[in-house]
Amino acid sequence: MAGQRISADEALILFEEGDLLSLGQAANLIRNRMHPERIVTFVIDRNINYTNICKVGCRFCAFYRGENHPDGYVINREVLFAKIRETIDHGGTQLLMQGGLNPNLAFEDILNMVRDIKDNFDIHLHSFSPPEIVHFAEQANLTIRQTLLKLRAAGLDSLPGGGAEILVDRVRKYISPRKISWQQWMAVMEEAHKLGMKTTATMMFGSVETLADRVKHLVRVREQQDKTGGFTAFIPWSFQPKNTELGGTGTTGHDYLKTLAISRIVLDNVPNIQTSWVTQGAKMAQVSLWFGANDFGGTMLEENVVRAAGANFRVPIDEIIRCIKDAGYTPVQRRTDYSHVKRF
Repeated sequence: MAGQRISADEALILFEEGDLLSLGQAANLIRNRMHPERIVTFVIDRNINYTNICKVGCRFCAFYRGENHPDGYVINREVLFAKIRETIDHGGTQLLMQGGLNPNLAFEDILNMVRDIKDNFDIHLHSFSPPEIVHFAEQANLTIRQTLLKLRAAGLDSLPGGGAEILVDRVRKYISPRKISWQQWMAVMEEAHKLGMKTTATMMFGSVETLADRVKHLVRVREQQDKTGGFTAFIPWSFQPKNTELGGTGTTGHDYLKTLAISRIVLDNVPNIQTSWVTQGAKMAQVSLWFGANDFGGTMLEENVVRAAGANFRVPIDEIIRCIKDAGYTPVQRRTDYSHVKRF
């Protein structure tokens, strides 16, 4: 609260011994200090999964299908364009495209899809998480830098923070043994930042990680931000166990708010903390605006991955605006770079 950076050991004490309301008060003070204008932002967007076929098969994922599964798909141009048109018709400015690591989908197909979108629509492409970038690079026998340069030339604007889960390999080897290491995830982000591309960072918590693992994750994001300054926002979201191989009970609202507050306290160099109504629902997201969050995330006209794991929250734009106003803030529609579109 005095504005000094806390250490990893201190952050762990906050997790283990910190009182929820005291942590919320501290996080809210820091949030208001960083964003004194008393606004809460959100972006109108759509999350399009261009394929659900994935060779990785993470134990926490209920969305993916194997190569020969009857429900496996690759989106076609007609369906993709219809989804984008609908997004723009709703005032959307951001397209979040992510997909499985499909061994039968060539990198050139991805580049052609990006070019096709940009040739036909004026929309920000905030797409392809680090595991996808590494997958593309391996397929095309390119470096991470070369892969990103080709994607950027095709029209990619920024990268989402998906695939981070917990940035500790012991956890990753258990929940997603065939996925990239935490160092590879961070290497993609560092290279993107060096190229001038902004990204977000996420944390999926509540699976099998320890509190010390969560702290390690936060500190690693903070250290990278010190180096490159390329993270625009951090989004902690809770593991959804339903329909997954991993199973379990997930996490509580208390744990979510505590983790959110500590994220705001630890990440003193990341400007925005995003609430996760997709996993928590509108009411908890509203409460989180007093626990360090200053951004309501995307309206997500479509979301499939978390929904496949049993979270069925749908929050219309009008409800987002009402939640923000009722919490005592002014709602502001933003772009991906956090520039403002409209105040409500």
